Amino acid sequence: MRKKNGPEVFRITGARPALADDVRGRQRRYVISMSVRTLSVILAAVLWNVERHVAIVALALGLLLPYIAVVIANGGRENASSLPSAHIPTPVRPALESPPERSDGESAPEVRSPGREQQTREQS
Repeated sequence: MRKKNGPEVFRITGARPALADDVRGRQRRYVISMSVRTLSVILAAVLWNVERHVAIVALALGLLLPYIAVVIANGGRENASSLPSAHIPTPVRPALESPPERSDGESAPEVRSPGREQQTREQS
């Protein structure tokens, strides 16, 4: 049986990821976006005289991606709203209720014997 004043219990599945894991993930996303930016600038330089429309799109991507990458990298820790609550509340046990008190005028409920009802059912 559990003590009522015992320590609170927490679920490990509701815990947030470690700070080092969060920083590592943000660094990885930043490096990937900067690699895409570098490739798009190189693609713009290579395609400038061949396919100018594609080169302009690649150059625009190369100019806009650093700003987006910095905002994503500095966004901070993500909220894990999809995880269950980390705290398990103590279950409340209902108290047993006492039977209703009878007033002087009330009598005890009749206890029926199943004999008569079963006999009529068996006959039909």
